[in-house]
Amino acid sequence: MTKTKALVLCSGGVDSTTLLARAVSKYGAENVYALSISYGQKHVREIEAARTVAAYYGVQQRFLDLGAIFADSDCSLLDHSDAAVPQSSYAEQQAAGDGGPVSTYVPFRNGLFLSSAASMALSLGCSVVYYGAHHDDWAGNAYPDCSLEFVEAMNRAIVEGTGGELRLEAPFVTWSKADIVREGLALGVPYELTWSCYEGGEAPCGRCATCLDRAAAFAANGVEDPALG
Repeated sequence: MTKTKALVLCSGGVDSTTLLARAVSKYGAENVYALSISYGQKHVREIEAARTVAAYYGVQQRFLDLGAIFADSDCSLLDHSDAAVPQSSYAEQQAAGDGGPVSTYVPFRNGLFLSSAASMALSLGCSVVYYGAHHDDWAGNAYPDCSLEFVEAMNRAIVEGTGGELRLEAPFVTWSKADIVREGLALGVPYELTWSCYEGGEAPCGRCATCLDRAAAFAANGVEDPALG
């Protein structure tokens, strides 16, 4: 019997690392690939975290550099942008704005990532692409390419565009980050190896939205973030 192979979008953060652990638990490391993508982000350290995580789980890893596509974007998450990464929660950013995407939203980034992942997954003989979007990222339309509607639409496109050979799964899309950490703790995920901060410093800033979300998720589970130990 041919075993299912999976490709996991792996950024080196909490969500994708938990998803990678889940895929390895389900399919076995020999049937899982990690795909990590550079796109000109300030926090390029996440790619090194992704490399460390993939090595920890013993999965094959692939890399793409799609930075040229975002060369004209002024998104504050990108290294060439003069805009500062906001030092506040997503909810605060949404309240201060017009309800649209936050300044760290990279234009249709995840649509591009998933399209690239689908092509690579087919070449590798995979039948499923795993994507770590979760509810906290799309609540209030902060990141519209993380929403349930987006995931469902992309899955339809991938299934249709591959003649049914490939599907998209985002098992955390209705979960909170606290839910994901709870799952990861049960799976023994090495969160000390992960990186989330949007700033490009040597240590997490503790003030950007993703740092705040991460801290709250671990606190909700009654544990300290091992990456800060």
